[in-house]
Amino acid sequence: MTQEPRPATLSASEIRRLTELVADERFTRAAAPGGAGSGTGGARPRTPGIEEFSAEAAELLGAEAVLRDESALDKASRDWAHMSPILAAKAAALPAGRAEVVLRPTSHEQVPGILALAHRHRVPVTPRGKGTGNYGQAIPLAGGAVLDLTACTRILDSGDGWIRAEVGAKMSELEAHARVRGQELWMFPSTFGTSLGGFLSGGSGGTGSLVHGSNADGFVQELTVVPCTASAEPFTVRGPDALPYIHAYGTTGILTTATVSLQAARAWTGLFATFDGDGWGAATTTLSALVALDPAPRLVSLDEPGLVQTYAPDPALDPAGPSLRAIIEEEAAPAARELVERHGGRVLEIRPAPEGPALVSSLSFNHPTYHLMKAREGYFHLEVGGDVLLGDLTEVRSVFPGTVLHLEGMRTGTVGMLMAHYEDEQTVYQGIEALEALGVRVHDVHNWYVDRRLDLVRETARSTDPLGLLNPGKLLVP
Repeated sequence: MTQEPRPATLSASEIRRLTELVADERFTRAAAPGGAGSGTGGARPRTPGIEEFSAEAAELLGAEAVLRDESALDKASRDWAHMSPILAAKAAALPAGRAEVVLRPTSHEQVPGILALAHRHRVPVTPRGKGTGNYGQAIPLAGGAVLDLTACTRILDSGDGWIRAEVGAKMSELEAHARVRGQELWMFPSTFGTSLGGFLSGGSGGTGSLVHGSNADGFVQELTVVPCTASAEPFTVRGPDALPYIHAYGTTGILTTATVSLQAARAWTGLFATFDGDGWGAATTTLSALVALDPAPRLVSLDEPGLVQTYAPDPALDPAGPSLRAIIEEEAAPAARELVERHGGRVLEIRPAPEGPALVSSLSFNHPTYHLMKAREGYFHLEVGGDVLLGDLTEVRSVFPGTVLHLEGMRTGTVGMLMAHYEDEQTVYQGIEALEALGVRVHDVHNWYVDRRLDLVRETARSTDPLGLLNPGKLLVP
């Protein structure tokens, strides 16, 4: 899961208020077919019309693309929500959503027919990519159909500065296709095998965001969107008009193709450095210097030793000190080495592509959280931001016991992950308020509903999903 602690994101206090509103059925949009409800708790009755819908979908897609077996339904009803102890504690909420049928179209041309059927039979539809989201965004809270788009994998066309593909294509496949043509993606998520549609509908940024920001900052040039209406007629949006469909979890329409930005390919290499155990200040100073390097790096990450100790042993990773890692251009390696050494650090290795950059990318954004939680029980995490994280962290560490930090350097400001021992939900939210008082920006990740550009998403969904059938329970509308 990547992050975007930005002004367009709701504050932690606003998110907490939304969490409270989930219990009020007046504020949850179509959590059950044809009506309101929270989409939580207890066994959900079978969706009316699901049998007729499934039979007609089989005629449209072929029987092999309509899955009803228990294994397929279970798999399509889960993601990585267990990474949040708050969501895990609310087990009555997320597991209540279970697919009743899984549909696997093999081309984007088949999707409009599916949504027209869903509209006619009033069947909820939850879109799904590779299922690598961390917070329940792809869990079908209202049951109904899961629309698995991972078989829609065609790369349709590419040119100077752009590539167009079906949304099931993997980001790694797009990068490889572009590289053969002397280009590369502006950005890709830390989970490199994520689908294009999953990254646009549920992700935010990753490798390349240091310069280019989030996937809502010009990365998307064009989208084909299918609404859940009687005609389900696809339409195209371009540039800023694509914003209501980015990081909206499919609540404003199903993305079927996307055109995203490329740039000239560069010769990248991976830089790995360490500092003395008490050298966090020197490490953060070096991080800032690398971010400003010209030519610009593709990624710069920094971990405290407590995180490095949870990674697989590697000579480029020193578990005794802060680990500074960067994807830099080969020609910038001497300058980057000089920066590290000037601030008292040691370059452990400059590892060429593909292995070096791949390792740096795989330990970025939310992946350190995964490694920590796999190695040690009892942690939670928050997305944080602000250059206050580059200074004296004594007060920041005092908020939560056992705090460890992962930072990402950005030209728009430092972001990262704060991980700490989990006590209970109330303690987390009290701590968020304390962090914000210290000047730390906090994005509360422990929710499964849309929390970015919310007014724009709501307004768009009124016309693209008038019955509230798209990923119901994820868009709160008074």
